[in-house]
Amino acid sequence: MASSPTIVWLRDDLRVADNPALTAAVERGAPVVVVYLLDEQSPGARPLGGASRWWLHHSLASLGRGLEAIGATLTLRRGVASVVIPGLAAETGAGAVYWNRRYGALRDVDAALKSRLSADGLEVTSFSASLLFEPWAITTGAGDPYRVFTPFWRACLAAGEPRSPLGAPTSMTGVVVDSDELDSWKLLPTRPDWAEGLRAAWTPGEHGAHDRLEHFVNNGLALYHRRDEPSLEATSRLSPHLRFGEISPHQVWSRVQDGLTPEAAANRAKFLSEIGWREFSYSILFHLPQLATTNVRRDFDAFPWQAPDPAALAAWQQGRTGIPIVDAGMRQLWTSGWMHNRVRMIVASLLTKNMLVDWRVGEAWFWDTLVDADEASNAASWQWVAGSGADAAPYFRVFNPVLQAERFDPDRTYIQQWVPDVDEPEYPAPIVDLAHSRLAALAAYEAVKAAKAVSR
Repeated sequence: MASSPTIVWLRDDLRVADNPALTAAVERGAPVVVVYLLDEQSPGARPLGGASRWWLHHSLASLGRGLEAIGATLTLRRGVASVVIPGLAAETGAGAVYWNRRYGALRDVDAALKSRLSADGLEVTSFSASLLFEPWAITTGAGDPYRVFTPFWRACLAAGEPRSPLGAPTSMTGVVVDSDELDSWKLLPTRPDWAEGLRAAWTPGEHGAHDRLEHFVNNGLALYHRRDEPSLEATSRLSPHLRFGEISPHQVWSRVQDGLTPEAAANRAKFLSEIGWREFSYSILFHLPQLATTNVRRDFDAFPWQAPDPAALAAWQQGRTGIPIVDAGMRQLWTSGWMHNRVRMIVASLLTKNMLVDWRVGEAWFWDTLVDADEASNAASWQWVAGSGADAAPYFRVFNPVLQAERFDPDRTYIQQWVPDVDEPEYPAPIVDLAHSRLAALAAYEAVKAAKAVSR
């Protein structure tokens, strides 16, 4: 049994149960230093948006309470990982550093730290915690990453049952070291405090995540075949909890295996395939860490995006486009930090295709305003809609928001909820002509195809 402390460095895994790094630290038998590092400066780090910062504050507060209940303390530090983590190891006399893996650009930071700490004589171990399947394990017969979702997910399902989730440690010996005060990070909005809608809609933290899962299993999963109807509570809304690791995909997978009604069981495979889309997005990110800034399909580098008109872009951001289903989604986002997935596709199509605004502009807005702004899923989904991504929607598929609303919100329940002024005289006229702008988008795409053909 080791005596020198074990550091558990938490990142996007803010939970006690099914946390492999934390479980391994307890099993090592030494006192444990649990640290969360707010690192917005390391190479590849992307500062959190406003909605994510709000969520992080409450998630860390919840995690601190969960750790205290089993004898540990959450240490908060802020700075560059390459400085803070070795410094904490020296400060505590640690003999081991454990963490759960990341898959984007920051994995280079982790690899460098692993080499440095190991050279200093520390045991350094990383664990699989946030994905069902490691990205390097799911490849084509030629050993290449999949570019199409359906064969990717088929390969995942053929790879074997995901491991069972780990239980939460019942007790551990924590180490108290100097820690920042959470309030000193100023993650919460104050002037103005725009988070009232977020507080009403969400309960960040591990308990909130499991309550959300149980509510979905008992109420929403039986309706999941109607998940495209935004007025229904037919989706899980687990995305922010998964994004911050308050619940793991293994826990979600395990929960829906048994104890379901026949109606819920009939929708299980489709729901799990949406967990699979998250896995697919992380596979893309693993092979293209700059997913938020770089086209997966490089021929889109020549696409003639238009400089956004400031007034039109503001109308899109604020839900004043004059297109009711779009405005409903953007107002839902602004109020609650979340948007129904079908509507996400509709608003993204309007921006990238009818308005010809670069998908990166929309991705950045979602990054700032979504509580589930995820480095893989957010960028991959924007590229899917724009046509530049892996397994992308064909560029000639331009969502008609009027027809989409008629199909998925025929009684206008969703629209009336979020756009109560839709029938008022002051409601704005549409900022784009849908038919004309669709033709312009297709013409732009044809020009890219022609340029690609000439370059061959």
